[in-house]
Amino acid sequence: MEGDNSHVEMKLSSDMDDEVDANGGGENTNQHNHPYYPSKLNQRSPKTICGFVIGILFLFIIGYLIGYLSNRNTDKTEIKSNCPVFNEIAPVRAEAVYSLDWSDLRALLKKKLTTLNINTNLREFSSASHQAGSTGDEALANKIMGKFKTFGMSTWTDEHYVKIHEPGSSNNRVLFRGNVVETTEGYLAYSAIKTVQGAALYAHYGRAEDFRRLQDRNIDVNGKVVLVRAGLLSFAEKVANAASLNASAVLIYPDPVNYSIKEDTALFGHVHLGTGDPYTPGFPSFNHTQFPPAQSSGLPSIPAQTITIKQATAIMSKLGGRTSPDGWSDGMLRDTMYSLGDEGDIITVEVNNVLIQKKIHNVFGVIKGYMDADRYIVIGAQRDAWGPGYARSTVGTSLLVELARTITDMIKNDGFKPKRSIVFASWSAGEFGSVGATEWLEGYLTSLNMKMFSYISLDEVISGFDSFKATASPLLYELLESTMKQVSSPVDATKSLHEQFAGSNWEKSVMEPMGLSHSAYPFQTFSGIPSISFRFTSSYPFGTIEDTDQTLERYTSYNTLKLAKTAGEVVGLVTLRLVHDHLLKLNVAKYTSVIRSYVSQIRSKVESWSYNSLSWLLSAQGSYDRAASALISAIRNSDLDDMEQCRIINNRIMRVEGSLLSPYVSPRESLFRHILLGSGSHTLAALVDHLEAIKGGHESADIDQFKNQFALATWTIQGCANALAGEVWDMDNEI
Repeated sequence: MEGDNSHVEMKLSSDMDDEVDANGGGENTNQHNHPYYPSKLNQRSPKTICGFVIGILFLFIIGYLIGYLSNRNTDKTEIKSNCPVFNEIAPVRAEAVYSLDWSDLRALLKKKLTTLNINTNLREFSSASHQAGSTGDEALANKIMGKFKTFGMSTWTDEHYVKIHEPGSSNNRVLFRGNVVETTEGYLAYSAIKTVQGAALYAHYGRAEDFRRLQDRNIDVNGKVVLVRAGLLSFAEKVANAASLNASAVLIYPDPVNYSIKEDTALFGHVHLGTGDPYTPGFPSFNHTQFPPAQSSGLPSIPAQTITIKQATAIMSKLGGRTSPDGWSDGMLRDTMYSLGDEGDIITVEVNNVLIQKKIHNVFGVIKGYMDADRYIVIGAQRDAWGPGYARSTVGTSLLVELARTITDMIKNDGFKPKRSIVFASWSAGEFGSVGATEWLEGYLTSLNMKMFSYISLDEVISGFDSFKATASPLLYELLESTMKQVSSPVDATKSLHEQFAGSNWEKSVMEPMGLSHSAYPFQTFSGIPSISFRFTSSYPFGTIEDTDQTLERYTSYNTLKLAKTAGEVVGLVTLRLVHDHLLKLNVAKYTSVIRSYVSQIRSKVESWSYNSLSWLLSAQGSYDRAASALISAIRNSDLDDMEQCRIINNRIMRVEGSLLSPYVSPRESLFRHILLGSGSHTLAALVDHLEAIKGGHESADIDQFKNQFALATWTIQGCANALAGEVWDMDNEI
């Protein structure tokens, strides 16, 4: 106290320390000139202290009342009518999405997929005449659409105007030594329309190796009319092989070794080395779309025609010339060595097919997923046929409808909630080379492989019971094998399909390369969508009027319905697994061995001439190996209940197949751009063949062209590895 003035100064120790530190050494440059006096707060009157306490107590009571009223409002629990009532009110929790476990789904599918329903569908969808674009085809489309609507599915159609061949007003003809050989009723769509003449030449099945055997004997194919058996490869490939050697025409006949049919039964097919409408290559034929005139490079330049067993016997029994190679004489001329033909065996081939435009419809129904509705699997079946087409199209269509009914029933009545969507598709113009399906793919090419994660084909799913064969993307091998182990044999319930047909090496016993004749081929090699097709099979007379229900029953030993149910279970389990699990059951590691196999072949051929760029290919292979391993490791270490994490992983998996489509070739020039499973100079198989040509000094060999193809194929593999690795910040490329 200094007179009438007082001064109180309080210093906390920490503040003092800071100040000391700030000023260095503790010297205070602003020290007061008067002495320091402590505060005398405790020197208050009793009245002041009492007022202070009462104020604090009042504030406490007000706070307590506010808290109490607020707590009463939050404690009120809303009880809905469907909630159970207990002695104590339970807290409200987020409702869990009900989902059946895998064993429940398997049991439900097996129970609800019945032979009775399949048989009903077979009778309903069987038709004697349902060629693409016909009234019979349209009637079937309307029936299928009605079924989908009955099941409560969202439905739609797409319409295409496509060009197809039909027989002309004057029949095609075949003449041998100037005489007409019987009546020619069959035809091959997309054959060159002309009349040609040439000496006969028998070429077994018309494979590349068959023609090489002829060339090894110094037999010239140039200008010859080539006779080949149906079977082993598509009609289009047979004609393309002959045309590449400048043959003038091709005659294809059904040998009794491969076909158990009447001797005068006609054979139908097409010879477009591709799929889809060959007059709109690479783009869709929607609603009279106008594009510059174009045609597929897969259309043959020479005429091709089918002949009956009777016509073939009449010609080949009279052929002269040299004896055919060993193994070529096991057919219709029993106990007789086939002759190859000589210059006097002149054949005239006259093709008068007519090119017309047809309107076709594809029919769709969808079951939408409950979580990732924008990701979907497609199950498809061809609807049309040249004749009755019972095994070709009726069985697949019937199974398509029955699977749609079964799965929708599981959703309505059993609580199944698929995470992803399921699309059911009925295609038209399948007999002309998957025209309807390919036109749809061309119409949505830019988006499908980012949304559609798999395709399952039901075409030709039953044609006998001699064997079980499948063709698929390597991504689906593991899923197919596990499914075969879960499905019982149709004739021996004590065995699984795997035990009955797979043996010790299931891939060798069951799997076969995917080719042009498989309806899943354009999905796999054109659109980059992991695809699968399978069949119970034997040497069945597809493409004839003998493809009827009676014929199929005979070929299946009257087990058609059992086989159909088993096939439905395989498709159903594969589908349910792909829409039920958090992660897509697609094994990216399987492509590692496929790539390694091709790289090994190329390496063994390239090392002899020290091609420096081989290290690029080895590096790209290593990049894919590491990316696949990293993804598998990420899956093991991830929380699979985290939906966003699963979606990110699934996106990486879905990129693989599409990334194996070469971005360096035009779909118009090379439709099947897949470098491992497709066809064309961009594929790794073509690189191996090109190396063989270089090594053999063939005229077709071009080292500069090979180097260019090699570089582009290498970078396609590297690009696939990059897509699988994830985001750009996860990559470390040293290529």
